Amino acid sequence: MLLTGLLPLLASDPAVAAATDSIAAGRSGTLVAPLGLRAPIAAHIASRATTPVVVLTATGREAGAMTAALASWTTGAATFPAWETLPHERLSPQADTMANRIAVLRRLAHPVQGDAFAGPLSVLVVPVRSLLQPIIRGLADLEPVRIAVGDVVDLPEATARLSDLGYQRVDMVEARGQMSVRGGILDVFPPQEPHPLRVELWGDEVDEIRAFSIQDQRTLGDASHGLWAVPCRELLLTGAVRQRAKALQREHPQLSDMLSRLAEGHAVEGMEALIPVLVDGLEMLTDVLPPHSLVLVAAPELVRARAVELVATSEEFLNASWAAAASGGTSPIDLGASSYRALGEVREHTMALGHKWWSLSPFTAEEAPEGCDFCLDGTLFPCWSW
Repeated sequence: MLLTGLLPLLASDPAVAAATDSIAAGRSGTLVAPLGLRAPIAAHIASRATTPVVVLTATGREAGAMTAALASWTTGAATFPAWETLPHERLSPQADTMANRIAVLRRLAHPVQGDAFAGPLSVLVVPVRSLLQPIIRGLADLEPVRIAVGDVVDLPEATARLSDLGYQRVDMVEARGQMSVRGGILDVFPPQEPHPLRVELWGDEVDEIRAFSIQDQRTLGDASHGLWAVPCRELLLTGAVRQRAKALQREHPQLSDMLSRLAEGHAVEGMEALIPVLVDGLEMLTDVLPPHSLVLVAAPELVRARAVELVATSEEFLNASWAAAASGGTSPIDLGASSYRALGEVREHTMALGHKWWSLSPFTAEEAPEGCDFCLDGTLFPCWSW
């Protein structure tokens, strides 16, 4: 049910109006409002903004609930999901998680008006775990493979591009991140799609694109939106990455098994743990945001507590797991660059970039003077109560 018609009533409230005007003026602060008003307030602010509104939640479950609620209030809402693994854990995140993250980054950096896949975002919901974790610089610039009915496609070139984006070529597609070619038929399973897609060509022209079932390979219906295949891994085994893995193999023989396979171009479970030493640089999510964006922290006390817990757990796991994996009891390689950042550090970095940082709290701090509330670092900001 669309509830956008109620937004003008919300905008007429003095507290919401004052906060919205303050945001437009480039100030930071706190808006106190009941839990049920988080989604409509975020939607109202987004309707007045020219850049996406980032809503920060304490957990991934809360992020999912917020995104679902926003569907009734605005269009263009999405979630930037967190990895299911810790940054240094020798387990890879799920392919659909990484693909959805890259798709969101692409929409932030290169939005295309009217595009069902790459259209601009109005509200981006981010669990704090995603905000604190550095990402590989340049992920937003990776161009997906886009194929629509009527396009003229060079099949070998398309399969080569898919391979460069991390898709595995198999005889029959059975899992996300796989592709297969049989004559003039290209099967691809983009990780963010619910079903794989079959691209049928007549000569070099795309005749049909249909979804199909992986169980019996039967067609499920036309895919009118076409194929939009984003990378299925955040760490792509480019020539530069493979060369770096080969060099590290000589420097760190303790990791030779994993590094040798990477140097040969084979994806390895848990290879994302080596991101800090295999890529040119890392950045934060807020580095990808358009200039003068707004970060709206929902329930800041819960977000702060969760952030402290995540940082502590990540550091403990890094020290324990990699020390145990190395002979001599010391970590064989420095992977600290991909560790979770402290929330205060991320906030300072975000505001230094020119973004605004606001809190959306269900209550005011008792110790704060009347008309003010405490922000995450203890400084006083103007407060508006709904």
